[in-house]
Amino acid sequence: QVQLVESGGGLVQAGGSLRLSCAASGGIFRFNDVGWYRQAPGKQRELVAGLGSGGTTNYADSVKGRFTISRDNAKNTVYLQMNSLKAEDTAVYYCNANGMMITGKYYPGGTWGQGTQVTVSS
Repeated sequence: QVQLVESGGGLVQAGGSLRLSCAASGGIFRFNDVGWYRQAPGKQRELVAGLGSGGTTNYADSVKGRFTISRDNAKNTVYLQMNSLKAEDTAVYYCNANGMMITGKYYPGGTWGQGTQVTVSS
């Protein structure tokens, strides 16, 4: 059974950067439409960024210009580059696969990673 494994989270000061990675393990799997979500304490999980198989992206307004989603097909890995981090970016970040990019918006599929904690100190 394919599993998604996120890595790259940690503690960083406001204004700093982190790069999250999401790799698939446990079987043959290819990322098509993918997304990153996050969930802060007491809040609902929200879409951070989506990436379609054709290269279309969509971002939450709160991260536009600061975060970049990308993929490396050779490594079968998806990334989320996060720059200019703010305290409000603190959350558990989840990778999602098997979703769909429809009219420029990413809708989640049923495959989730276990999450990686990002904490931004102010």
